[in-house]
Amino acid sequence: MFYRHVVNLLNRRGVTLEDIADIACDLQRPYNNKLKRKTCLQSVEQVLRKREVQHALITGVALDELAEHRTLPTPLQKMMEADEPLYGIDEILALSITNIYGTIGLTSFGYLDKTKKGVIRKLNNHNGKIHVFLDDLIAGIAAAASARIAHENADMDRYLADIQLHEQGPVE
Repeated sequence: MFYRHVVNLLNRRGVTLEDIADIACDLQRPYNNKLKRKTCLQSVEQVLRKREVQHALITGVALDELAEHRTLPTPLQKMMEADEPLYGIDEILALSITNIYGTIGLTSFGYLDKTKKGVIRKLNNHNGKIHVFLDDLIAGIAAAASARIAHENADMDRYLADIQLHEQGPVE
């Protein structure tokens, strides 16, 4: 498994698991006011343990780094340097991550792609580096981690139990 490798890749690119966990917590806190950062961090770790997430991250970071070293073929090199707005492959790669815990990840990803929360904003500002793929991959990981938490939220189980009781009618 590549778990340790992708954590090291993220750290090398200036992203910690805590950075991603903070974004996942921001997404879920309005729906779960008892949510702990530790839960968000564990969720991020679980997302990163999935092979398809590891593959997407390894691929995206490699492309970003190749672009930084100016070793991509033209016109791809120029598109990466400009972070070409109509180049959507970075979002497509990130979308492979967003749905691993349900479609709620898709809406969260769209929100993060628009608002650029937390470390995503820092990556998007470039600071001499190319993060065409990484900023979207981080949004995808945070969105999936948030979706994972949403699916485990006990409040939903209580809500469904209330519905079931209501449908059964009054107890005689």
